[in-house]
Amino acid sequence: MQSTHIFPLIQAFSPQEVREVRKFLQSPYFNTRLDLLQIFDFLTSNKSATKHEIWALLHPGTPFDDQKHRLLVSYLYRLLEQYLSLKEFTANDLNRQLLLAQSYRKRGMSAAFERTRLSLEKTMAEQPLRDAHFHQSQYQLQWEKYHTATAENPAAQLPLADLAGAIDVFYLSTRLRLICFAIAQQSIYQAGNQSFMEKELVELAEHERWADQTAITIYLHCYRMLKQPEDEPHFQAFKAMLLGASDRFGKEEIWGLYLLAINYCIRRLNAGHKRFFREVLDLYKSGLATGHLFENGVLSRFTYHNIVAAGLQTGDLDWVYFFIHEYKNSLERSYRDSSFSFSLARLEFARRRYDAVLELLQRANYRDPLLNLAAKTLLLKTWYELGEHDLLQSHLDAMRNYIHRKRVIGYHRTNYLNIVRFADKLLNINWNSKKEMEALKDELQKEEVLTEKEWLLGQVQL
Repeated sequence: MQSTHIFPLIQAFSPQEVREVRKFLQSPYFNTRLDLLQIFDFLTSNKSATKHEIWALLHPGTPFDDQKHRLLVSYLYRLLEQYLSLKEFTANDLNRQLLLAQSYRKRGMSAAFERTRLSLEKTMAEQPLRDAHFHQSQYQLQWEKYHTATAENPAAQLPLADLAGAIDVFYLSTRLRLICFAIAQQSIYQAGNQSFMEKELVELAEHERWADQTAITIYLHCYRMLKQPEDEPHFQAFKAMLLGASDRFGKEEIWGLYLLAINYCIRRLNAGHKRFFREVLDLYKSGLATGHLFENGVLSRFTYHNIVAAGLQTGDLDWVYFFIHEYKNSLERSYRDSSFSFSLARLEFARRRYDAVLELLQRANYRDPLLNLAAKTLLLKTWYELGEHDLLQSHLDAMRNYIHRKRVIGYHRTNYLNIVRFADKLLNINWNSKKEMEALKDELQKEEVLTEKEWLLGQVQL
């Protein structure tokens, strides 16, 4: 049964959604078949159910019929998809009211249409969102108003200017958003192609007519930041607007804006500008306070680790301690304990409490290979700081074998093998030979794939 599409979908439902689906399936408007509800109940309580078990539940004593079984499961799957669509629809009140207005207009119920339109205009004016979706909704509402006005009095002056203004803001903000994403992607994959009509669209968006349109202005600042990364005032303008107008955008879009700002800071850090640790930490703190970094109440373990790293770099150790404990329960349950212990171990290493580091690392179970390698690297540094060279040598041999055994590929494989190689050289270098020291230092500085370069260079310079 687990090979079908329906089982992963049911697994993805939260306990509340399971209850909602049961009510949905019990409604005769959507479903009149009791057997579909029985299948759903059986699958939610039997995660390893087979198709033969389902058939026996519904048709005891009857020979299994694969075609009929597939049809039943297909009917149920379509109903579950209908539930998902309905859930998305009811979650957006603006769309619901717009469709209601459209329905009244099509039925020629002008009084009901006008009442719904006025209510919707008031709702849109009072709510804070001013993103592309807001302007799209404005356009759709003006379109309905246009149709009604045309039907009632074809000779009347029509609101075409309002229609054009709304669709222009929606189009420009959406296209600028896509252009920003394209530039950000180019910086990762080193692609140099310019987006179609990029120059013309930016020039149009820079017109003074759009100066008060948040949805356009923020992407203009973002565009300039990405196109001219060395010109820091563009980043500061984008950051200020992002932190000050975050309530103007939907959750998905604001997270995308935060991601563009954070990734810009990371690229500046990779270019050697260490002051951007403070900038990225400011963004993370804002995202935590507003909830924009969370998805369904869950904080990604990658974001959790990155926040800890930024706080350690800025020296905000007390705040890092607070963060690690305060947001532990916001992590995915399966990664909660490992991410917590590893992050706390990093903090203790920064505090030079090496015994605490050893205790935290040795009692945790790091199933994720990359997190395991990060923990092994921290343990490597701890053994070195404690002067436990014999233990470190054994650890390096085991770490090298782990990398080959786990088939860590690409950048990560190269990086961790380089860490092991250079740590090995540290153990075996002749500290009285200035020539050897300079050669190792030069080799470290030239190595491009080495996340622990700063720490390794620090040991050579000591």
